Amino acid sequence: MTDRLSPAERSAHMRLIRKRDTSPELAVRRVAHALGLRFRLHRHGLPGTPDLVFPRLRKAILVHGCFWHQHKGCRLARQPKSRLDYWLPKLAGNVARDRKSRRALKMAGWTSLVIWECETRDLARLRATLQRFLLGGEDF
Repeated sequence: MTDRLSPAERSAHMRLIRKRDTSPELAVRRVAHALGLRFRLHRHGLPGTPDLVFPRLRKAILVHGCFWHQHKGCRLARQPKSRLDYWLPKLAGNVARDRKSRRALKMAGWTSLVIWECETRDLARLRATLQRFLLGGEDF
């Protein structure tokens, strides 16, 4: 028995992977809302279309999946084992685009924070991070 999926099965599986309203993003939204903060979602006019935008504070949060955005040192960011000619440039492109988006946000006068998928599992720590970023005035 093989673990390989047919092209049609792979395509169906990949269609199920969402860009918005992912579990990590929903966790960040719940914590921010519990802190009494209100925000806008997926602001298209900003570089990188941040997941959560706090216009009054001029702060933006990007919630990244560890695999898709290659979180350094994270076990969830493992390298694919097949089709490396496709995956390696794709993942490297994601990382380069993320870097460019954050730089453009900074140039536009916005402060941004990346929350990684693995960081959303510890809600107390996530809450502390969001409090520091959004209410503490610390520069990230």
